[in-house]
Amino acid sequence: MPYPHLLSPIRLGPLTLRNRVVMGSMHTGLEDISDPAPLAAFYAERAAGGVGLIITGGIAPNRHGAVYEGAAGLFGAADIAFHQHITDAVHQNGGRIAMQILHAGRYAYTQGCVAPSPIKSPISPFRPRELTSAEVDAELDEFVTAALRARQAGYDGVEVMGSEGYFLNQFLVRPTNARSDDWGGDYAHRMRAPVQAVARIRAALGPDFLIIYRISLIDLIPDGSTWDEVLLLARAMKQAGANVLNTGIGWHESRIPTIATSVPRGAFVHLAARLRGEDILPVIATNRINTPDLAEDILARGHADMISMARPFLADSAFVAKAAAGQAAQIAPCIACNQACLDHTFSGKLATCLVNPRAGRETKLRYTPAPQPKRITIVGGGAAGMMAAIVAATRGHQVTLMEAMGALGGQLNLAKQVPGKEEFIGLLDWFTSELLRLRVQVHLNQRADVPDLRGADEVIIATGTAPRALAIDGASRALTYADVLRGAAVGARVAVIGAGGIGFDVAEYLATGPHHPSRDLTMWQRAWGVGDPVMQAGGLAVPQPMAPARHVTLMQRKTGKLGRGLGKTTGWIHRAGLAAKGVEMLGGVQYRAITPQGVLIAQNGTERLVQADTVVVCAGQISQRDVADRAIAAGLKVHLIGGADTASELNAQRAIAQGAELAARL
Repeated sequence: MPYPHLLSPIRLGPLTLRNRVVMGSMHTGLEDISDPAPLAAFYAERAAGGVGLIITGGIAPNRHGAVYEGAAGLFGAADIAFHQHITDAVHQNGGRIAMQILHAGRYAYTQGCVAPSPIKSPISPFRPRELTSAEVDAELDEFVTAALRARQAGYDGVEVMGSEGYFLNQFLVRPTNARSDDWGGDYAHRMRAPVQAVARIRAALGPDFLIIYRISLIDLIPDGSTWDEVLLLARAMKQAGANVLNTGIGWHESRIPTIATSVPRGAFVHLAARLRGEDILPVIATNRINTPDLAEDILARGHADMISMARPFLADSAFVAKAAAGQAAQIAPCIACNQACLDHTFSGKLATCLVNPRAGRETKLRYTPAPQPKRITIVGGGAAGMMAAIVAATRGHQVTLMEAMGALGGQLNLAKQVPGKEEFIGLLDWFTSELLRLRVQVHLNQRADVPDLRGADEVIIATGTAPRALAIDGASRALTYADVLRGAAVGARVAVIGAGGIGFDVAEYLATGPHHPSRDLTMWQRAWGVGDPVMQAGGLAVPQPMAPARHVTLMQRKTGKLGRGLGKTTGWIHRAGLAAKGVEMLGGVQYRAITPQGVLIAQNGTERLVQADTVVVCAGQISQRDVADRAIAAGLKVHLIGGADTASELNAQRAIAQGAELAARL
């Protein structure tokens, strides 16, 4: 059997799970709508795909504990009925599911938020109201009520959310708990709230109900929990009646990345291994685990009892089934980009996935067999073209893909060169292997034109974009971002014109050089200041960033902070990373000329020279649609997707979604 540890059953309290795989908690936004069918379909597909245990997105125990106004809760009969659709769908597909009880505390994005102490979070505009001692007691009883309702709704258990800086976690550390009553003071009193939450649930529900406690192993905030305190809490949770400890990493307000693509795979597994070594309760490892091989290795080494993967089940609902069938190469990889999942969630949109546009849209975007197979020719082997080819071939169409270059990938071949975006290598490998498996006819080094397209029932143009030229004196002296990411020689001082996503990527590439922390855990920990909670409370150390490979100046025409348009949950990481490398960031710049000495600019009414040996232009893109224009003029039936459709604000997520949606319709 492939992956003998990962796929072996495990007994957790009253349940025997079919394997060691947990689909970790994710808020999709489907929890907040009135129709349960989309969320039921989402979870049902993952249960059918073989996952051992599903944990839902956070469900509030009361209205003021909800993450935002109108967020999902379990407040009464209507909510119970909604959730029964979810549990029935999972059970009918052979799965098990636990509901996460999440009280946001001071993280609640509402004016009525409450907390142990009236200390405002740095990531929320609202100052919480301090609960009285009696009110704390009442809040904990609401956890019990939520668990009772979860059992009524058919859940196999609950996960009590006690990490990531939410309500129960806020009791544990002095920066958020300044109380002097029985809920504050020394650690034995500060941990009473989370321990009581679990103990009361166990007392109310008896032994035949799974209770998971999500414990913060490393807070990554100043004056956070020490390792001795973590162990004290873990032992108390065993006495309180928890069956298993799921591991949480970092508070949301921490300035250290924990799940972004630049974080090394399995970066925090050593902490789960340390906890498991104490032999307190079964331990679930989590964070940046996205392949069955890595998961198997963690279990085989005895570092954990189970593996939690959340976003990988957005990327591929059949992750476990494919692993069990020896088809790991067919698993669509999570690249930890956050673009369509967390960025959507924190922008009030429904979560989906860059790699898998069906995620969260299972009832709307279906890849059903084509009633009449067609001959489809696709021009362009970038992300949009490849996704269109895969979906069309999956549906039974006969697909030919023509690519002008000698390799597939398009812009992905540039993205994978950027330090911290190495996961794009695996994405490109998956695209390539799927095209081969589905027998798509791929022709490289073929610059298609109208004669090549005749005879096709449908023509899809996915020819992408080209760098936009800069219309200033001396522009011919500059390199494009494509030149640089393809390996053009670059000097020691570089000026980058344009500070959108590509500009930031190029600045990262140039300032970092060949050795990047995302591939070296020790280097990454040192660069970001990730310490050991045994030595430093909260696990914070003094950051020791790498010396920059070059001096880079990053410029934009817009005034204000650079990187404002970057991903909502990852933009701060890119800005902080470049700042640590000494990248100079200039806004409100007017470009006068590119000279042999650098770039002549005007800023705040003053002209000056930004000295540079090399100037790189990242000032946008233009659609490459010559073939499309000629094909349309010839009367062919043409569809444009990706950059060929529109180059404005182009990203891989939109390109891939367009390819999938078009191919699903044809």
